[in-house]
Amino acid sequence: MATESETELNCEDWDQILEPNSAVFSLRLGEVWTYRDLLYLFTYRDIVSFYKQTILGPLWFFIQPIFTTLVYVLVFGTIAKLSSDGLPQVLFYMSGVVLWNYFSECFNKTATVFRDNASLFGKVYFPRLLIPLSIVTSNLIRFAIQFGLFLAMLAYYVAGGVVTPNRWALLLPLSVLVMATLGLAFGMSFSALTTKYRDLIFLLQFGVQLLMYATPVIYPASQIPPGIAAVLAWNPLAPLFELTRLGFLGTGTVSVGGVAYSVIFAAVAFLVSTVIFNRVERTFMDSV
Repeated sequence: MATESETELNCEDWDQILEPNSAVFSLRLGEVWTYRDLLYLFTYRDIVSFYKQTILGPLWFFIQPIFTTLVYVLVFGTIAKLSSDGLPQVLFYMSGVVLWNYFSECFNKTATVFRDNASLFGKVYFPRLLIPLSIVTSNLIRFAIQFGLFLAMLAYYVAGGVVTPNRWALLLPLSVLVMATLGLAFGMSFSALTTKYRDLIFLLQFGVQLLMYATPVIYPASQIPPGIAAVLAWNPLAPLFELTRLGFLGTGTVSVGGVAYSVIFAAVAFLVSTVIFNRVERTFMDSV
């Protein structure tokens, strides 16, 4: 027979119950929503830390894509003389730079989330998925600022009749969502692996750079030789870059099948990365 104290204990209404989660596919999105204020704070922290203790502050959001675009115009457009499909080189390279910055930042920062936040994870409980989500969200704000710069340059050329945007531009949210999902999925998988294999961190920047050259960032897909195009067609990022250029610049090699492949690839990659992330989350403190 239960004692009176045990009965009172069982009848208590607890505010929160912590228990092991055995479902590998569970994202605990309910917890993410409960901790949404913390997600906001993490996002704010990421944005502020980007330009904290810098002279130019938020101006770096604009300086980085502008200087990168000018370098690409000089090196790839003027010296290497790569084709830009007849488009103004500044617009062509700026569109690629802004999109690639978003994906690469999501990937790079999510890939080291366990290492960079080990001290925080070891002190207090909160849904670990909040950190990767805050990275994607804060970089989305940066992307919006830099894409606004691109739109300002685009307006100048549209007014001059050089380029003509079309209805494909309405699919920009889809492209950004798929890129965010891919960056999150690749980063979560990579972060899980680096908890045990630290030397993979040294391959991160090198691998991301190689991936950029396998993506039509500095060249149009129409200029890829057929034999190489068959290999690069497996890159789920390629249709997204071409879709954005087709919509805003009027030139691009896009197929419905290619876009569908990117969407499906991103969804599957996210499910797989969720399994890996949930498994490593339980024991990663033993190896970091």
